[in-house]
Amino acid sequence: MSFNTASSWRDIYGVRKGIEPFVKSEFYDGGNFASEALSIVSERDPKKHAEMRRYLGSAFSDRSLKSQEPLITACVDRLVEKLGEAGTAPQGTNIVMWFNLATFDIIGSLAFGKDFGGVELGKEHFWVSIVTKSLRLGALADCFRRFPAFSVVVQKVFSRLIDQLMADSRKHQKYTMDLVQSRLATHSDREDFLTKMIEAREEDDISDAQIAAHSSDFVIAGSETTATTLSCMTYYLLKNPAILARLQHEVRSTFDKYEDINAATAVPVKYLKAVAQEAMRVYPPLPFALPRVVPQGGCEVDGHFLPGGTIVSTSPFAASMSTANFDEPWEFRPERWLGDNPTDNLEASQPFSYGTRSCMGRSLGWMELQTIMAKLVFRYDFEAVDQDLDWHRDSRMHTLWEKPPLMVRFKQRGN
Repeated sequence: MSFNTASSWRDIYGVRKGIEPFVKSEFYDGGNFASEALSIVSERDPKKHAEMRRYLGSAFSDRSLKSQEPLITACVDRLVEKLGEAGTAPQGTNIVMWFNLATFDIIGSLAFGKDFGGVELGKEHFWVSIVTKSLRLGALADCFRRFPAFSVVVQKVFSRLIDQLMADSRKHQKYTMDLVQSRLATHSDREDFLTKMIEAREEDDISDAQIAAHSSDFVIAGSETTATTLSCMTYYLLKNPAILARLQHEVRSTFDKYEDINAATAVPVKYLKAVAQEAMRVYPPLPFALPRVVPQGGCEVDGHFLPGGTIVSTSPFAASMSTANFDEPWEFRPERWLGDNPTDNLEASQPFSYGTRSCMGRSLGWMELQTIMAKLVFRYDFEAVDQDLDWHRDSRMHTLWEKPPLMVRFKQRGN
């Protein structure tokens, strides 16, 4: 059963006194890394997940992010420079591609000790496309499990496509393991995620495959989703000149020079955060509903009693676009998040999910969203090339979004 209310987020994903947790469904069994290790995402057992969250927590602490900021800043500044170069052409440049390159470079630097060189080269690393394609295999496997008769037909008709997806998944796993083992062999004290996991190995039994499984999750969850939100923010800023003008004024009046912008100084720019929150509402970075299982004995969800074993979820997109939760939900209104529309139920939008299994990397995500957009808005004026693009109409969705190209022209801002 699928729900779309704020209360269903709390009931399904939250912690309720005296009620067993709603564990992850069998869907996550397809997330085993190379069939030998579970990760922070695919582990279904709440106790084992809590252990993972404990030893991974230090990698995402505010203290760790502070030490990792120079690595992130280097990638962000390289992106800003490259957009200024590529975006001067009459046809503009595809900012969706650049955001994907940048966020993969950042998470590569943090998860494996080196970036993929995507922004520097201006082209996608072979692994990036493999990572995103590998997610389709998980969704496909879940469909096959639920509809076995249908799966027989699909596997026969689309055998070549399925074989390619499986081959890509194996390539992804091998390359991830190679990166992890290469990083482990360097014995570096570099401030990144792997350093924290290596430190945790001294107390916890964490195999190389386990580290690779976690690192794979970091890459997928920490890159594609952030790039999606940045792309959506850009589209709606260009589609709404008044919103863009307000953001430009706020950013440019807050900072005297580009070098003043960092993770800490970008936080007080409230309208910037509101734009990001609204982008994540209208275009949830993880649109796929995360399935959970009602505990034995049954339980109430959103006022409805459901028997134990029922698969339930809250649909992020349906919740965000319901008129029961938001006034004119298809309108892009950052002001909702500044208290200007008290009829909106803001709790219905949960882009980082909810509860004990919510996104561990939200602080990193906010750091990237706020610093990248603040620096771009401070340095450049930009305009859309394709005025006929409709972001939602031209997007496709499976586990994640397939975003359309967004061609943008950049020029140095005027005084």
